[in-house]
Amino acid sequence: MAARLWIDVEDLFEYVRSNRRPSGIQRLAFEIYQTMQARYGDTGMVQFVRHDIRRNSFRTVPWREVTGLFEKLSEHEVAPSIRPERGISPHPPARQLIRRLVHRLTPSLRPALVDAALTLSEALRAWGRLAGEVRHGARSRLRRLTVQIRRLAANRRPGRAVAQEPVSFAECATSGDVVLALGAPWSHPDYPALVRMQRERGLRFALLVYDLIPIRRPEWCKRDLVRLFRASVETMLPLCDVIFAISRATAADVEAYARENGVALSGPVTPIPIGTGFGSQSQPAVTSRYRALPTAASYALFVSTIEARKNHTLLFRVWRRLLEDLPAERVPTLVFAGHIGWLVDDLMQQIANTDHLNGKLVVIEDPTDAELTMLYRGCLFTVFPSFHEGWGLPVTESLAFGKPCIISNRTSLPEAGGKLVRSFDPDNLHDAYQVIRQVIDDRLGLARWEAEVQREFKPVPWSATVDAILTRLGHSPGASAMATPSIRFECTAERLLV
Repeated sequence: MAARLWIDVEDLFEYVRSNRRPSGIQRLAFEIYQTMQARYGDTGMVQFVRHDIRRNSFRTVPWREVTGLFEKLSEHEVAPSIRPERGISPHPPARQLIRRLVHRLTPSLRPALVDAALTLSEALRAWGRLAGEVRHGARSRLRRLTVQIRRLAANRRPGRAVAQEPVSFAECATSGDVVLALGAPWSHPDYPALVRMQRERGLRFALLVYDLIPIRRPEWCKRDLVRLFRASVETMLPLCDVIFAISRATAADVEAYARENGVALSGPVTPIPIGTGFGSQSQPAVTSRYRALPTAASYALFVSTIEARKNHTLLFRVWRRLLEDLPAERVPTLVFAGHIGWLVDDLMQQIANTDHLNGKLVVIEDPTDAELTMLYRGCLFTVFPSFHEGWGLPVTESLAFGKPCIISNRTSLPEAGGKLVRSFDPDNLHDAYQVIRQVIDDRLGLARWEAEVQREFKPVPWSATVDAILTRLGHSPGASAMATPSIRFECTAERLLV
């Protein structure tokens, strides 16, 4: 009998609470969910679960809720936020007063005051989230209870049999089954305890690792993220029966980290092939109702969250130099498409102060999938200068659209791009300038490169990703997975009320 897979999707529901658009983690994980559901959804072998906080366990969630949530996240068109177009904006009066008071303190006291303020701010945000969860949980329980009571009353009408409902995780999960975390479960404050409890019941745990950036390069992350991620990784890795990684580079990094810190792993980390393309590629290329996109064949594209690690500053400097060395009409517009993240306040102010490089730099914040499709199809080439990546989804996405991509030569990016990309040292402004300048100057060469990408690139189906996961977990990917009797998925409505 094949082990049943319980796929933890709690992090997707948590992500939607505070984010308007999906990031690479949500997109990648959802493609795997969707492929597994399409293949095994009718067999019962694959189940999706959320966290049951009251029981420190899991509870099943219907696939329609998972797909409905992601579709809402990926299809919602967000009006761009209003940002200053130029110049340096002063701080509000209240903030100016606080800054003056702080700077009257002795230098030895200032860090302690700042730390105290940050701690208080984090605590207030945590209390706010907790209050929201309590209100949300109470409303959800009331709705579920109402529906269940109505069903129970209807099923007890004379001459009608009691309806069957899916049982809870606690009723179905048995020894040998696998809890599979494919998203970002480290955001849960005590996920190791939740996993440990299931392993005591005989379940196995499998984790997909995207990268160790908050540990390896904490200077590019928020301080609270570094603390949370480090604590989670230190306690999670020893609990994993199977560890997957989204690249060979990440797999090697996890194994190196374990050796360096004396963490015992159950076995080698398994890199899996990453599928190519997302739902965005099937979106029609429609014009945004909020903003006009650049004219086709007039721009270079960088798709990424705008944060320090992604190295947008390097491209800002390269384009500034291009505009000094070349007539403006020969320099393609540089497009940054993505959510504005952390540690980029200085960069965004520089962009504003230069009037977006006199119009030669366009920031498209939180693009929709349809906008991304149009941007990819219309660009001359894409650039991805990141310092550190777990894989490099925009690289393979660019190649899938048939567009040449210029990448950083670091970590997993050469692995993602293969022989079809060109690269530079992300720490070397001159190297980046030379590679990009050569592409801009040689338009015939760029056309030949684009033809080569369209001819040679072989997309990886998401089914290959799923096959690799199932094989490592002991499943036969080609099997029908009809091994589990359906009786195990049934219970009476009365039991749901307990």
